[in-house]
Amino acid sequence: MTFHIGDWVVHPLHGVGQVINLERKLFAAGPDQAYYEIAIAQGTVWVLVEVPAGLRGLTAKGDLPAYRDVLQNSPTPLNQDYHQRRDELRERLKAGTFQAQCEVVRDLTAFGRQKRLSEPEATLLRAARDGLCREWAAAAAMSLAEATHEVEELLRAARHVHSE
Repeated sequence: MTFHIGDWVVHPLHGVGQVINLERKLFAAGPDQAYYEIAIAQGTVWVLVEVPAGLRGLTAKGDLPAYRDVLQNSPTPLNQDYHQRRDELRERLKAGTFQAQCEVVRDLTAFGRQKRLSEPEATLLRAARDGLCREWAAAAAMSLAEATHEVEELLRAARHVHSE
């Protein structure tokens, strides 16, 4: 997929950012190569144009209703074995999709209501929820606080629907 200056993108490790430049750079021995310069909340990320390593376009605003449904659907039961559960959650997030992120946040939030999350699980949930909320805010053109509130309300509403 080709991106242009001004496009909003999602980096698999750094989250939401905006392509602000396309530049040839020399970062290692060898020829200079074309890179996307992406402004993210924490600074700048350079991503090789030729192999954009999981970089994807921002979720479209028109797709958010489907993701509202995902967050409100019944959670998928998670493996009771900690190690298998951790590996399965990481594998799901490796897909790098907004869908996978919504599902992991939904499922791990529901699991945490039944059983106390381990510190690594709580950290994973915080990171996944933060990424989800940041992308939601960018896609919906709203503040991070508004997006976080909406996501929390969707998860809260799902809890009431699926606990009855």
